[in-house]
Amino acid sequence: MKKIVLTAALGALAVLASTSAMANEDLAKKKNCLACHSVDKKVVGPSYKEVAAKYKGDASAVAKLTTKVIKGGSGSFGPAPMPANPQVTEAEAKTLVTWILGLK
Repeated sequence: MKKIVLTAALGALAVLASTSAMANEDLAKKKNCLACHSVDKKVVGPSYKEVAAKYKGDASAVAKLTTKVIKGGSGSFGPAPMPANPQVTEAEAKTLVTWILGLK
């Protein structure tokens, strides 16, 4: 009986994690982030996995990148500047950055 409950709980967690990841990718699409980025391939800007690898272990990464998503920036991944995204709220930017930094 315990195995059944544990299996069901793990299955529910997997569905929730998958749904959350999809929701965050949907937010990236909605905010037009995928015009310049991809999860695993460089487009104009770096892939999200490159960003996650670069900032792995950086305690200030969420705050730093949340600001960069909103205000834009340049120089972190080459000469192409990232334009400001004023249509992205701070909460949305934090959600996106947290999702990106969790990619492996």
